[in-house]
Amino acid sequence: MIRLLVVETSPRGNDSVSRSMTKRYLAEWQALNPNGKIVRRDLADEALPHVTMPWLTAYFTPPDAQTAEMKAQLGLSDTLVRELLDCDELVIATPVYNYNIPAALKAWVDHIVRKGLTLGFDGSGLVTAKKATLLIASGGEYGESSPIRDRDIATQYLRMILHVLGIEDIKDVAGGGAKNVDLGEISMEDFVGRLEMQPSEKVLA
Repeated sequence: MIRLLVVETSPRGNDSVSRSMTKRYLAEWQALNPNGKIVRRDLADEALPHVTMPWLTAYFTPPDAQTAEMKAQLGLSDTLVRELLDCDELVIATPVYNYNIPAALKAWVDHIVRKGLTLGFDGSGLVTAKKATLLIASGGEYGESSPIRDRDIATQYLRMILHVLGIEDIKDVAGGGAKNVDLGEISMEDFVGRLEMQPSEKVLA
């Protein structure tokens, strides 16, 4: 069974462009994969704790030397890592805040980049044979001809992190100009409907 992990971040509910992008993507994905399983990680519904000194102490302690308290510190991180390793495809849907990803999504990244689990001790990525789709809603537009293309930090950062972890098959769906939905210049349906986000054909049985 093909498994899709969906990570969402926007706190705006039905007013969220990135969540509307997710709904359309999932509808098309399910049509292609009627027996597929979708696992959701909603970072707005269940905020992740940021990395703390006790967490770092546990992280830098060899597993066979970790105390029960240290293992508990890493428990949630272990769950998030397992969700990622168990999926065949990853979708990250996010708004852009001040040119970058929200703090909630950065917290997820910090929890899933784990030496020995998702990243080799030699720096090689261990999250292989997977594909990822980035659904990114931004007020600004960062296309090829955009004078502010260099400010597309969110996309660059997420692609870099995924590459580091070993994911090479990455597709971007850029929802640039999303502010026009809030301004009432275009409907949510029309805005999302014009985006090219067709999922690729499944390759797993």
